[in-house]
Amino acid sequence: MNQGRTLFSQLMDYFPERAFQDIVERYGGNKWVRSFPCRSHFNVMLFAQLTGRESLRDIEACLSGNARRLYHMGIRGGFSRNNLAHANEVRDWRIYRDAALLILGRAQELYAGDPIGVDIEGAVYAFDSSTIELCLTLFPWARFQPSKAGVKMHACVDVRGNIPAFLHVTQAASGDVKALDELSPEPGACYLVDRGYHDYGRLYAVAAAGAFFVTRARRNTKFGRGASRPVDKTTGLRSDQAGRLCGVGASGTYPAPIRRVTFRDPKTGRRLCFLTNLMDVPALDVCNLYRMRWQVELFFKWAKGNLRIRHFLGTSVNAVHIQLWTALAAYALVAITARERLVRPGMYEILQFLSVSIFEKTPINEIFNTFVPPASPETPLLQGFLF
Repeated sequence: MNQGRTLFSQLMDYFPERAFQDIVERYGGNKWVRSFPCRSHFNVMLFAQLTGRESLRDIEACLSGNARRLYHMGIRGGFSRNNLAHANEVRDWRIYRDAALLILGRAQELYAGDPIGVDIEGAVYAFDSSTIELCLTLFPWARFQPSKAGVKMHACVDVRGNIPAFLHVTQAASGDVKALDELSPEPGACYLVDRGYHDYGRLYAVAAAGAFFVTRARRNTKFGRGASRPVDKTTGLRSDQAGRLCGVGASGTYPAPIRRVTFRDPKTGRRLCFLTNLMDVPALDVCNLYRMRWQVELFFKWAKGNLRIRHFLGTSVNAVHIQLWTALAAYALVAITARERLVRPGMYEILQFLSVSIFEKTPINEIFNTFVPPASPETPLLQGFLF
């Protein structure tokens, strides 16, 4: 029952309170802290994400104007901009990373049963990276070009629900393929990667862990055919072959059998060649699986457009990490709420509503299930010239 609780408090029903306290104790987050513990810090950063606050002064003014409601939101005071700036500077960012990963894991479980159109038992992950550009003057530690700075966010997105299952933040100058070293492959899962991750040794590590992959072959990839299967060329398939990788160093770094599927797009005429260790999946499903890799691109586009990860509240490495992880925690909490409460609007509409109504004391179901999108006018509105 709502009992007069704010929307923010209802959203935090899905926050793992006890697990968060264990994480804080593990990293000593509240050591020497008097008035602004890690729980309040996390809630303030989450509030800034959901309401679109863009500066420390903005956060302080907004919270001060609603001081009577803060206690029940888990904010126990001490939220001055000086305390917030100091917390972003010195608090261990791994506290917020581990908390965000816990929430993301809960969201992933809720969406695990969603259909994807391909008959495959394990999870399917799309892996890629995206660069977040920063001001070189304010973030000199993030330089990756003579006149540019930025950080790179590597994400492994579960295509069922578009929920990140793995995230790794590095400087923008770091190579994409190195992020595979931080990944612990899930046995039975399938990873979709583009040609930027075409490293035989790392792909073999994925296969050796009992996982699967689908990737694009490069033009200079040498393949020794061992057997061929018949294909229906009316579907766009051109070949389905099993064999081994050849070439300098390839047979040593990837000694296992591999499969090559060739497909020609009937619309564009473009020829695509895929490599995979999925030996029993139909060839057309291999092509459809790789098409799902685009889900991670859509996630990055949505996150940059709707989460507050373009303007940062601090200029240190620690502050950037904390804001990125709390942004992803906000994304996961909204996704969990949407699935648990069976609300009708999409993620975008929910975030926009929360940004202006976070202090409303109405049940979430009552608000969102009565949401009616604005209808487009039957006749176009004519706007004349102002001058």
